[in-house]
Amino acid sequence: MSRPRALVTGAAGFIGSHVAAHCRALGMDVVGADDLSGGFRRNVPEGVPLVAGDLRDAASVRRLWAEHGPFDVVQHLAAYAAEGLSHHTRRFNYDTNLGATVNLINAAVAGRAKHFVLASSIAVYGTGQLPLREDAVPRPEDPYGIAKYACELDLRAAHEVFGLSFTVFRPHNVYGERQNLADPHRNVIGIFMRRCLRGEPMTVFGDGAQTRAFSHIDDVAPLFARAPQVAAAKNEVFNVGADEPVRVIDLAHAVAVALGVEPRLTHLPARPEVVHAFSDHAKANAVFTPPPCVPLGEGLRRMAEWARSLELAPAKRFEALEIFEKLPSGWKKDV
Repeated sequence: MSRPRALVTGAAGFIGSHVAAHCRALGMDVVGADDLSGGFRRNVPEGVPLVAGDLRDAASVRRLWAEHGPFDVVQHLAAYAAEGLSHHTRRFNYDTNLGATVNLINAAVAGRAKHFVLASSIAVYGTGQLPLREDAVPRPEDPYGIAKYACELDLRAAHEVFGLSFTVFRPHNVYGERQNLADPHRNVIGIFMRRCLRGEPMTVFGDGAQTRAFSHIDDVAPLFARAPQVAAAKNEVFNVGADEPVRVIDLAHAVAVALGVEPRLTHLPARPEVVHAFSDHAKANAVFTPPPCVPLGEGLRRMAEWARSLELAPAKRFEALEIFEKLPSGWKKDV
């Protein structure tokens, strides 16, 4: 019997590269796709061929299936995940996060894929009762969250009409080895580590009392890879990640400890964002029975060890801003 064949988008990126490795470990043949806009070829696991291309181009997606398919499983991790920045990059956000997903769903239906795993986000919830649960009514407050929720709805519609089986994960604040430290707009732990390694103060928006639960990659990627093999995960939505919320200002001090440096902070004006966001994971725990989450201190230690081994690349600012009004302080220069 032939081995299951999986397409992993964003395979040169952070979460995607880890998911690709876990799919390989489960005995799948894996093909990676990435446009290398935020990923690196060094991240792609050994034995995973990388196809470079733009998923926003429908013809490119069709060629991906024609030349490298068919695929039994689609693991869709490619995205530009930046809630705050999405207010200022609306067209780019919808083209990249929604348009590309629609192209993949079309190809998966036409190619008779058996299962589609979508990386969504807790940004779909907006401000709501905490902890956030899967049965809450989504009310996204930024274009990124809106795009991700639209992807979820479109995937469910494809299931109802065409029978495409799916699993949606809503991860949050994932960090760890292979995260892009050159992106100054997203992934607060990566931003903090980069600034510490450069001897610069960590920048905190507002008073730093915002709370998030920070999820190590080892708490997230294995569940993505396993989902197509778990019957109870079919056609379901799961929050996935860490349970304990942490204030951003406390996170900054923890990052400094992990890197062995004195914490230096600069406070910038508050930006429009959900102040408190953390999830309940009872549903995922019941279906997947994962091991205990990696403690934040241990996860930061692992990431810090990896980060110290890198030659830091120049910061890569997002240059194609569409709206400059109310642009958060610091985003007009290398932050």
